[in-house]
Amino acid sequence: MAELELLVTGGHGQLGSDLAAAGARSGTVRAPGSAELDVTSDMAVRTAVARLADVANTTDRHPIVVNAAAYTAVDAAESDESTAHLVNAYGPALLARTCAEFGVPLIHVSTDYVFAGDATRPYEPTDPTGPRSVYGHTKLAGEQAVLAEADNAFVVRTAWVYGEVGGNFVKTISRLEGERDTLSVVDDQRGTPTWSYDLAEGLLDLARHIANGRPPAERVLHRTGAGETTWFGLARAVFEELGADPERVRPCTTAEFPRPAPRPAYSVLSDRTWLQAGLVPALPWRTALTRFFAKYRG
Repeated sequence: MAELELLVTGGHGQLGSDLAAAGARSGTVRAPGSAELDVTSDMAVRTAVARLADVANTTDRHPIVVNAAAYTAVDAAESDESTAHLVNAYGPALLARTCAEFGVPLIHVSTDYVFAGDATRPYEPTDPTGPRSVYGHTKLAGEQAVLAEADNAFVVRTAWVYGEVGGNFVKTISRLEGERDTLSVVDDQRGTPTWSYDLAEGLLDLARHIANGRPPAERVLHRTGAGETTWFGLARAVFEELGADPERVRPCTTAEFPRPAPRPAYSVLSDRTWLQAGLVPALPWRTALTRFFAKYRG
């Protein structure tokens, strides 16, 4: 089995941090943050990818770039489209072009926001896209650029990600449980919570498949937790993990909490092509949540 030489962009973020931790078991991993490696800088990207290819060649490891860098402030993007486009579209295009030049495979992480969110069954990777937010539009542009610039590049869409690093829904609900008697949480948006560490394990399995000459037939894949729920359902599950009364969480509608960027009402992504490729299945979302709390509370 080929040993990996990984470069993880956005390495100090939520997913990047878990990729760095999990990736160390599969080989050597370098996970610079945005201050060290700006994915929108031609010189920085070229230097990093050239170094990766050179180290891999001298050590017989298989080089792979995993792009976890992204502008993820969904609401802020509505009034800052230029920055969102720079990081989410221009940066991935630059990475893909440079990776293609040096013969390095690329795994690019994308989002459920590329879809309109009006489906009634889990989205397949081949379903028509139709983003409704600036964030979604810029992420879709990034996907399209990656696939156009590099033949040996793969897009992995995920959704509802939470982890130990940075801000996320699970950490917010955990904090609010200790501050409020009751919480009102949206119950008409449906998706799948995804633990960033479980997602990292899946992306590394994909990297190993590529390194060992068994890449998926499809270049766009979906990887979230398994199953589905609503934000309300997830919030209640967080209360359960904290030993708190889940009845303190009350359901409400999206209309009661308007946001600058529209949220997809339905974000469940199908893992059919992921499993067909022989890649490691995701944990059921409820199991993953329990393991998250066990890992980071103990």
